[in-house]
Amino acid sequence: MINVKAPTGTRLELTDRYIARVEADIRSIVPTKDLGMIVSNIGTTPDFSAIYTSNSGQHTAFVQVSLKKEHSLSSFEYMKRVRGKLADDLPEISTYFQTGGLVDAVVNLGLPAPIDIQVSGSNLHDAYRIAADLAQRVRGLKGVSDVLIPQDLDYPGIRLIVNREMAGKLGLNSREVVSNVITALSSNGMIAPSYWVDPKNGNNYLLTVQYADSQVKSMTDLQQIPLRSKDGASVTTLSAVADVKSIETPTEVGHYQLRRVIDVYVSPSSEDLGGLATRVDKVIEDAHPPETVRVAMRGSVEGMRQSFKSFGIGLILSIVLVYLILMAQFASFVDPLIILLAIPPGITGVILFLLGTHTTLNVMSLMGVIMMTGIVVSNSILIVEFTRTLRREGMPIEGAVAIACRVRLRPVLMTSLATILGMVPMALALEAGSEQYAPLARAIIGGLTVSVMVTIFVVPAAYLLVHRKEEAAHEKA
Repeated sequence: MINVKAPTGTRLELTDRYIARVEADIRSIVPTKDLGMIVSNIGTTPDFSAIYTSNSGQHTAFVQVSLKKEHSLSSFEYMKRVRGKLADDLPEISTYFQTGGLVDAVVNLGLPAPIDIQVSGSNLHDAYRIAADLAQRVRGLKGVSDVLIPQDLDYPGIRLIVNREMAGKLGLNSREVVSNVITALSSNGMIAPSYWVDPKNGNNYLLTVQYADSQVKSMTDLQQIPLRSKDGASVTTLSAVADVKSIETPTEVGHYQLRRVIDVYVSPSSEDLGGLATRVDKVIEDAHPPETVRVAMRGSVEGMRQSFKSFGIGLILSIVLVYLILMAQFASFVDPLIILLAIPPGITGVILFLLGTHTTLNVMSLMGVIMMTGIVVSNSILIVEFTRTLRREGMPIEGAVAIACRVRLRPVLMTSLATILGMVPMALALEAGSEQYAPLARAIIGGLTVSVMVTIFVVPAAYLLVHRKEEAAHEKA
């Protein structure tokens, strides 16, 4: 989906020409064998259908492009090429690309962008000025593909102020004056809907009344709209009872928690949403907005950070819980700590493997970290528990550690290799849609690979260093 915004005040017929050129550029980039269909929605209409469009005025539109199932290039590659083509051919219009998927809409909390910088304040013009400055700064950041401010404050409008005293003298009220203007400019379908039911088939039809298109062509024509009182005794013109003036007005006013906000939509050029969010935070901090203006960042980045925080707390709690259980099982404060030494190498392996495969740290990879933690702890338990068993049988500590490593090496390798080999197909992401689970498998593979190689050396060595003094003291006694 491509959101298109022409210069403010662009007439509908000119916007239609812009969209025709956009569609032509899309067809020049996407070959016929890959292109499914193009559906464009241009402008708005003054009725209830405006509810179902994201357009805010006659200068806005959105273009939906579908690809055939077996397309040769990815959607993101085509989006990149079309974006560059539009920037060269139509630099005067603003565009914002979305994947258009339902999953993205849910993840973004209903917003069209993963990063939505919301600027709110009591003065809408001050908020817009700060939002425009932030948008300009964000465009220069690494990893940004599209930036769009959907709202406009300078859209051409007409302000109508009814002189109630004059209207009352003529037998009119404000509602009747406004209803006459709406009927002239659009129709009476919104203010006085009337239906006719066909007696033959029972179908109902909406009947509306509207001025001819050629009747209101200028501000003078608008001011000469005739107004008639309910009793029909008084007839006057709009200019006699109202002050009609051209103004600049907002196209739409967004609200969040009762505060008016200006949105800055930011789309990343890669999957690294966290890195871009950090750079955007720095831009917001350097902007130094006044105290009367509040700047907040929403979208999927908000949910991502909350998820990371929850996973971090969950990982810490899981390690603490494992330690408490092992402490009760082994009746020792030290041995559980030795067992948990397998976790840091595993986390190191996760980071190295994710970096080597160009995989981001996300919710799936964090789930893999938690799963990896349970596996590497179980491997470490095998070595420590068997060493304790041999020592209770009277074997010296060095011999017990050496035998435990040799005997338990086979089950440790069998468990780890079975898990790693089982995760390889998932990590390769060969099937359509499987790429969402690939970070989980890659995290487990990297963590287990490094942890197994390190655990069979670090855990026995730590056990030997900690308990060697105990055995020496026991021999002296």
